[in-house]
Amino acid sequence: MKKYKSNFAFAFLVATLCLGEVSAQLNTSVAKTKYTSQVNPFIGTAPLLDTKIIGYTPPADMRVWAGLVFPGSSVPNAMVQLSPMTKYRSGAGYEYEDTSILGFTHTNKGHWNLCHIPILPVSGSASAPYQSAFSHDKEKASPAYYEVYLDNYDVLVKLTSTLRCGVHEYTYKNNSGRKILFDLGKANNHVDDWTIRQEGTNVITGYQRTGGEKIYFYATVDTDILNTDIKDITKSNGYALLSLKDGNAPVTLKIALSFVSVENAAENLNSEVGNKTFSQVYQEGNTTWESLLSKIEVQGGTTHQNMLFYSMLYRSFLWPALRSDVNGQFTDEAGKVRKEKYRYYTLPSLWDDYRNKLVLLSICSPDVTNDIINSMINKGDIKGFMPTFFHGDHAASFIAGSYLRGIRDYDVNKAYELLLNNAYKEGGTRPYVSEYIAKGFISDPDVKNPHVETKAKAGVTKTLEYAYDDHALSLLAKNLGDTEHYKDLKKRSKNYINVFDKQTNFMRGRLENGDWITPFNPEYPYYEYMYREANAWNVSFYVPHDMESLVKLYGGKKAFEKKLDTFFTKPWNPEYIAWNISGFIGQYCHGNQPAHEAPFSYYFVNKPEKSQKIIDEVLATMYDIGPEGLAMCGMDDAGEMSSWYVWTALGLYPLSPADPEYIVTVPIFDKVEWTMPSGKKLIISNPNGKRDLKSIKVNGADIKGYFIPHDLFKDGGSIEVNTK
Repeated sequence: MKKYKSNFAFAFLVATLCLGEVSAQLNTSVAKTKYTSQVNPFIGTAPLLDTKIIGYTPPADMRVWAGLVFPGSSVPNAMVQLSPMTKYRSGAGYEYEDTSILGFTHTNKGHWNLCHIPILPVSGSASAPYQSAFSHDKEKASPAYYEVYLDNYDVLVKLTSTLRCGVHEYTYKNNSGRKILFDLGKANNHVDDWTIRQEGTNVITGYQRTGGEKIYFYATVDTDILNTDIKDITKSNGYALLSLKDGNAPVTLKIALSFVSVENAAENLNSEVGNKTFSQVYQEGNTTWESLLSKIEVQGGTTHQNMLFYSMLYRSFLWPALRSDVNGQFTDEAGKVRKEKYRYYTLPSLWDDYRNKLVLLSICSPDVTNDIINSMINKGDIKGFMPTFFHGDHAASFIAGSYLRGIRDYDVNKAYELLLNNAYKEGGTRPYVSEYIAKGFISDPDVKNPHVETKAKAGVTKTLEYAYDDHALSLLAKNLGDTEHYKDLKKRSKNYINVFDKQTNFMRGRLENGDWITPFNPEYPYYEYMYREANAWNVSFYVPHDMESLVKLYGGKKAFEKKLDTFFTKPWNPEYIAWNISGFIGQYCHGNQPAHEAPFSYYFVNKPEKSQKIIDEVLATMYDIGPEGLAMCGMDDAGEMSSWYVWTALGLYPLSPADPEYIVTVPIFDKVEWTMPSGKKLIISNPNGKRDLKSIKVNGADIKGYFIPHDLFKDGGSIEVNTK
């Protein structure tokens, strides 16, 4: 854990020096960038190429789903993420191995969508298709800042941003023929239509519509726009080209977005940017990040560990994204413009980040968490069901866990009503819930010769996830005094037993008549048949709310430990190739979420040192891979994988995120000082500096077991991890 990677150490040194230049150019005090200067936004942008980590040799046309993050400018949970575009329909739009930049887009999640309003400065001699070569030697990034030199057009581009606005600064080498491209026919989604309008000599307005959602913009340029040449308006290959007045000074373009109207976008720009200089906007964004990152101060780690920790902490606070304007207005799920007392946010990436990131968010940013839950209730009220993301019903875990941690500035009764609809009514968030209620499991069809991409019901994964979501909702029911639903949901939380095959000791698919699906290969991965993006190995330890009973199902502690030993040592079959599965330790896949709880399972046979060995291997080998140290073992999924690193590096993990408690592991740092929004502090220390957990002291007293309560975050306190 203390080792250096020489090639990465050099790359990080160069990056640090470059960011020092950025700070100097912007008159930013080094003393005020203690934390942001350690962030490397390029981690996760490079391709994963190491076949030993991937687990197989990818086909020539396959880029493993790894990282998929953007390196551009954003502030925490913002509407605007201003980032370079090198390839459309490519996750975050930026792939480190690409050599050309197509534009700079203003929304991003890292999930093959968004990337709206592409803008690119070009020279007078440029012609379509517009793009420019660039070099990483002339590229820099830090929180709230991105810079690159466009070789084809001889333009130095600097970007920064606020919650709802982006600020571009272009320094053209050639002072005549300067132009700006609004490439509005393109986005990561198909563009349905767009429009643009020049207003006077300095203002550009318009919108871009993708999938029925309109993104309005209002932009100003600090030099005169001579004319706006529009090509193929509304079409997906159309664009607008602004010709600028000749001049020597850098050109500053300020742009604001709104999901309501151009008028709101103009108000956003005036409120957040107005007459501020590029440097002022950057300094404010940097200060915002510095304040957030400084809430967790680590001591005793290597330079490399510190860099990786703060880079992952930074990644954990980019999504969900703000969608309401400075005047409070937003467009709801029904297309209605409304105004509420809270800020409106996108839906979290719940299948992924309920596991850890949303818990981290609730601790560090409780106000944002309250607003996100209010936004979810708003969405749910329109459709009659609490929304989810992709799979499972993990709004139950997020809301129940947040409520039990004291996040309560919303209508919890309304939230509970919607979550009950999810759990009991067909046609909403939980597909096949009627079968789940009737049988206690969800079946899959009898498919002859199923393959990786076979489409079915993912019945095993759904059963396991619904059982966990029932547990989460039962906690809320109990807290709200609903004894009837509490008892029923508590009973249903045991449904994981119904897909556990005692003959094979795996969670296994069942047919409608209850028979086990045959033939059965626990190593073979499926995208949607029996399992969701996993094989039997990777879901067979997912019972985070009832691990003691799971151990008994396996035949006791010795049998469970032996099964885990095989899980983490049995090699992945290199013939089994799946786009979204990579990053293996034995059969364990860290590059996707379904088994992220599994490394902690040894705790339930009183072998925490075995868990720590796996955790340490993941921390040391899965997050800065490749010759540049910029690849990740799997897709970051809106910050979940980054948050996993943050938690385990600190020596804690919310194993069952609905429960207000945390399993204690060994931090990689000697000491951690975590300051809460209330000002209370939680101190975590490992005075012996060893890696095997021996005992735990909370506020100076030995505790039994391995879990600590959330009260330590609420009231402050200390955790001393004694190691051997």
